[in-house]
Amino acid sequence: MNIIDARGLSCPEPVILLRRAMASGEASYQILVDNHASRENTTRYAQHQGYQVSVTEAGGVYTLTFTK
Repeated sequence: MNIIDARGLSCPEPVILLRRAMASGEASYQILVDNHASRENTTRYAQHQGYQVSVTEAGGVYTLTFTK
């Protein structure tokens, strides 16, 4: 599973990193973000690409897991 650390980045950077990772064609990804806008935008992008999304939060860091 490809893990992307996008903490400290503001949109659209997390979405761009996710898009680049998804170009590899893997079935699952994780991204770490630390703000609500990045969480929403990466979730929306992944869902449009056909991925299921699960989100956990700990200490202000969201871990989003995307699977096909």
